Amino acid sequence: MINQYSCGALIKQIHDELEKNANNAMRSDDITMAQCSALLILNDAPEGQMPLKELERWLRVAQSTAAGIARRLEQKGLVESFGNPEDKRIKMIRITPSGIQCCQRSERQMEQTEEELLSGLTEAERGIFLTLLKKVRDTL
Repeated sequence: MINQYSCGALIKQIHDELEKNANNAMRSDDITMAQCSALLILNDAPEGQMPLKELERWLRVAQSTAAGIARRLEQKGLVESFGNPEDKRIKMIRITPSGIQCCQRSERQMEQTEEELLSGLTEAERGIFLTLLKKVRDTL
């Protein structure tokens, strides 16, 4: 039997709750957490665009998954795809003004959720928690 208070179980419980809340908050924009992640990555990219292959690496997903995410975002008018002017074989993805607005709403919601998540910690504990999370992530 899995200990519900093991490190892995606690991380999964936190993740599941955050994902459920995020998906509920993003329902009004009709996007999923994966789609939101793609929009946020594009929003931070130079000129709001990048090759699909690079988006795939950032998302840490298979090519077919990244292509599906991009296709659904394009159908919703949140991104547009085009061929790289220097090499038409390279598919480029660019965030649209609607996608930028969606990012802004998502970022506000994420800030609010993070504040709620960390509300039981002091500023010092928050710093330690963030440092430890980074350290664990970097070992993966």
